[in-house]
Amino acid sequence: MTISRRKLIEPQITPFYHVINRCVRRAYLCGDDPYNGKNYHHRRGWIVNKIKQLATVFCIDICAYAVMSNHYHLVLKIDTEQQQKLTPKAVISRWLQLFNGHPIAVDFLKEGQVGAEKQQALSNLITEWQQRLGSISWFMRCLNEEIARKANKEDQCKGAFWEGRFKSQALLDEQSLLSCMMYVDLNPIRAGVTPSLEQSDFTSIQQRIREYQQPKTATKQLPSFQLLPFVGAEHQAKTAGINFAFADYLELIDWTGRCIREDKQGFISSNQPKILQQLGITSNAWLEHSEQFMERYANVSGKWSRMCAFKQRIGGQWCKGKSASHRLHPN
Repeated sequence: MTISRRKLIEPQITPFYHVINRCVRRAYLCGDDPYNGKNYHHRRGWIVNKIKQLATVFCIDICAYAVMSNHYHLVLKIDTEQQQKLTPKAVISRWLQLFNGHPIAVDFLKEGQVGAEKQQALSNLITEWQQRLGSISWFMRCLNEEIARKANKEDQCKGAFWEGRFKSQALLDEQSLLSCMMYVDLNPIRAGVTPSLEQSDFTSIQQRIREYQQPKTATKQLPSFQLLPFVGAEHQAKTAGINFAFADYLELIDWTGRCIREDKQGFISSNQPKILQQLGITSNAWLEHSEQFMERYANVSGKWSRMCAFKQRIGGQWCKGKSASHRLHPN
């Protein structure tokens, strides 16, 4: 029995979530279809561009993404602080980038005010739209509907493009966030699509590497879309980024990728990357999670006690991932 999305996604518990959506029948509708010989590679660009556009509208940050031939992964962070600080005009301006506006809201944006008889209706609209601008469900709706319409128009057909509703996993702590991001960033390599991180097209890790390699002295305008940054472990009190240094994350993902590609059961260097040493995670446990994160957990990942509390809160009686959680959280 499915669980209400409102219960599965609760920013008060954690702002971080892993979401995945697959094409209908898992067909290769975004890559090289071996059955009909057609190439849909350009649709992956559609998805990435739409993700970036939505990230500038919604109060949702992108931690990681990977667009494959028949599915895509996203690691998202709900920015409730930004959402709550939006002014009425900002709410309306953002919403009008997605949908046609209500006449009352359009008038308010133009005139700066509305009559007393329309004030309550305007207030209700702004409250509703502000809530939606921090909703992963609305983010995914806007993403999936546009891609489906464009693909169906291109194929001159009708019908479903995506397999049901998207799957989501709550990420309760730094260990689960890092292991999930690693799983997403290494997806093309694990699938044999690309031999290196730098060549992993339509992924966040390729974007991060290119930005990291750009000269620090380069005076150029920042892009309108930016991934949620790594702010370094020394800023653990901050909530505006991922609390590790990107150089350390890059070392970790490079080490993980090499171990996976060369031999899944093979030799693992005793010189663990810095992040694993900080978190006290063993090499074997980390590699297991980087390969099988989706298989190890259902709707939630984190320390076992927090997973059980989350499951109790949403009304479930059984929680998947006890042994995996204990391995990722040895202390």
